[in-house]
Amino acid sequence: MQVAIVGRPNVGKSTLFNRLCSARKAIVGDEPGITRDRIYGTAEWRGKSFEVVDTGGMMPDVSDVIPAKVLEQVRKAVSESDVLLFVVDGRLGPTPADEHLLPILREAGRPVFVVANKLDVPELDANSAQFYAFGFEDVFAVSAEHDRGIGDLLDAIGPLVGDSPGEDSRDVEEIAVAVVGRPNVGKSSLVNRLLGVERAIVSEIPGTTRDSIDTRFVREGVCYRIVDTAGIRRKGRTEQRTEKISVIMAQKNLARADVALLLIDAVEGVTKLDAAIGGYAESAGCSVIIVINKWDRVEKEQDTILEYTEAVRRRMKYLSYAPIVTISALTGTRVTKLFDMIRKAQEGRRRRVPTGVLNNLFVRGLEEKWSASHPAGKLDIRYITQVSVDPPAFVVFTTGRKLLHFSTERFLVNQLREHFGFYASPLRIEQRIKRRQKSRSDSPGD
Repeated sequence: MQVAIVGRPNVGKSTLFNRLCSARKAIVGDEPGITRDRIYGTAEWRGKSFEVVDTGGMMPDVSDVIPAKVLEQVRKAVSESDVLLFVVDGRLGPTPADEHLLPILREAGRPVFVVANKLDVPELDANSAQFYAFGFEDVFAVSAEHDRGIGDLLDAIGPLVGDSPGEDSRDVEEIAVAVVGRPNVGKSSLVNRLLGVERAIVSEIPGTTRDSIDTRFVREGVCYRIVDTAGIRRKGRTEQRTEKISVIMAQKNLARADVALLLIDAVEGVTKLDAAIGGYAESAGCSVIIVINKWDRVEKEQDTILEYTEAVRRRMKYLSYAPIVTISALTGTRVTKLFDMIRKAQEGRRRRVPTGVLNNLFVRGLEEKWSASHPAGKLDIRYITQVSVDPPAFVVFTTGRKLLHFSTERFLVNQLREHFGFYASPLRIEQRIKRRQKSRSDSPGD
């Protein structure tokens, strides 16, 4: 079952959403109109769970691009939901802006619970009675910020939630995919194209997306969670507190993602900021696929793709393992190819090589290759074992007195990729010096 939270701007919808989902998924602040896209989460109450949708503040009869698109997103959420939570400001009482929304709610034909929010103390609960004038049967006095009255609201929703055990897909293994990049490179357009629906608001205005928007879906038997993140700006370029929070949340979403789709604007070319964002993804341990978007707007010659690839590799040497693909989110060109690349990246980051294979075959061959290119040097590697996946991590025991030089470690990483793949995934290497144990004859006498 799906429950949509709706209402005019700045009545506490996102605070209620976070309270119901017991997580801070939606950005909350005093600035009106922070939430723009639909944000999905899961609420649990007395052994039952249901999906909750946070929506942007509804402003009917507004012709500006963003408010109009927000209203369109809200209408979609209303049409697909089973229950509507109409959030109002209990301290202010009914307002003309609230009343303008009533026709939309009545036309939906769904159960509507009026949630009189911001009633922080019991003495204010009587304020909720005036909202019965809207004509809906159920009115709840709550404070989402202080967790007052939320249990009564959930008790009312509970009987409407079905008992079907097969509906909850949270236990299904999923691939978490974060779509990241600079503002206005086409992240939301790509998300909508991947999902096949207009899930995120798209406009030419940079910074349209603020919240990170999770959407789960199944394609060809594989469960994906696509996260559209806010455009990451350079430090010092985020003026509003909301933008700063959205950038922080975008970085946090990289930390919980398996695969990052790093979008680059083909018209503008690769920039220092693109390289910095790629560094965030690599540091977070994501598998990375570099996606050059807006390829349809590039005038192409024989070596155009080669020039773009070389430019990316120069700027992002640390992402040499990341595959590069050119797409057009607007037309859909090669977008479906991303699903195959994402699945392959997931397989690569979860690949585990047995210790016996690493040492009996790989280390011997490694020493031969090293000796061929470094006749005067010795590869001081005694033992290798893989200690984890997501991303793959290895412990290397060396026999010398010093840790391996970074060039030697890079050689080792390249050989691991050549032999075992690890498609699109970073590799982590931890070095340990294997001390030679003293024999009995080396021990001092009694």
